[in-house]
Amino acid sequence: MKKETGKIAKQFPAAAYDLKLLFPVLFLVGIGIVMIYSSSSALALKKFKTDYYFLVKQGIFSVLGIMTLVFCRHFPYRFYRSLVYPMLIFAWVLLLAVLVTDLGHSAGGALRWLRFGSFSFQPAEFARFALIIFLAYSMTKKEGRIKEFSVGFLPHLLILGVFTALIMLQPDFGSAVMLTVITWIMLFLGGVRLWHLGSTLLVLLPIGYFVMINASYRFARLLSFMDPWKYPTDAGYQIVHSLMAFGTGGLWGTGIGKGYQKLFYLPEPHTDFIFSVIGEELGLIGVLAIMGLYILIFWRGLTIARTTSDTFGMFVAAGLTISIGLQVCVNMAVTLGLLPTKGLSLPFLSYGGSSLLLNMAAVGILMNIGANSGKRA
Repeated sequence: MKKETGKIAKQFPAAAYDLKLLFPVLFLVGIGIVMIYSSSSALALKKFKTDYYFLVKQGIFSVLGIMTLVFCRHFPYRFYRSLVYPMLIFAWVLLLAVLVTDLGHSAGGALRWLRFGSFSFQPAEFARFALIIFLAYSMTKKEGRIKEFSVGFLPHLLILGVFTALIMLQPDFGSAVMLTVITWIMLFLGGVRLWHLGSTLLVLLPIGYFVMINASYRFARLLSFMDPWKYPTDAGYQIVHSLMAFGTGGLWGTGIGKGYQKLFYLPEPHTDFIFSVIGEELGLIGVLAIMGLYILIFWRGLTIARTTSDTFGMFVAAGLTISIGLQVCVNMAVTLGLLPTKGLSLPFLSYGGSSLLLNMAAVGILMNIGANSGKRA
């Protein structure tokens, strides 16, 4: 019996998976399944005649996500170097396909999804992943000349420009801003001159402001962000009901399944605003517990990036961790009324296949970097 156990332990060693990273991720996925059912059952029953519709689909996404994590954990991260340009081209093709093919699917007035039967995929999610891998590869290759404008900054800016142009045509201003922020942080970590980053940012900010105020729905979001209670039935509707959900939750929450705002008051309660439902049903204690799990993931990701001996691995780990962290911060800030409304899912918790699969892939890659970096993380 001991021999058999020993053989199994050798084939599947516990050290093969970074438990400090794996446990909070799986815990969040599990909480997400429960809260997706709680937040979507009434909507699913009305729309699909079964309250289990979103629960079943998220369960399938979760199983696929775990499989993706396992695959990426054992796929050598250094091999992504040879996949950089195919990934870039594939990301651009997907973004173009949304705009020029019948596969493009619109929702809420924006053309942001590719639909294959009953499965929808948001190419902007993969574009973010591809851009991180490209930046890591490029900065590693140009490490000795990273401070030169024409070598260390301009080529990265041009690649970012292609991505943001395609994404803005959907239009998806929020995703374009996310890509820009991730790029700026990674270039800063890579050693690009602050003058190049700062001066270009000063040029981009007025452009971003012009784009925001010249789209009526974006301008309405900006006004409602400044005073959501002034527009409680219009542009401020989502934020008002989100804040009401947090207020109702109090310290301990109303209890799982007992929330009120998800009953056709709060839009998208199982996707963009699932954190509001958590605030109402699990209260401040639940909110702090969720935030604690995200802090563990962020801390572990940065630890892997900081301790790896490989420059490419360091940039990939930092980029993926920053991407997850930004998604968390933006989603939570939106639901709490600290940022204008932006349709962005909460990693590992919100309903949706493309976001969950890519974030689980990111965790698997982080584990692979940590296990193969040449140093203990």
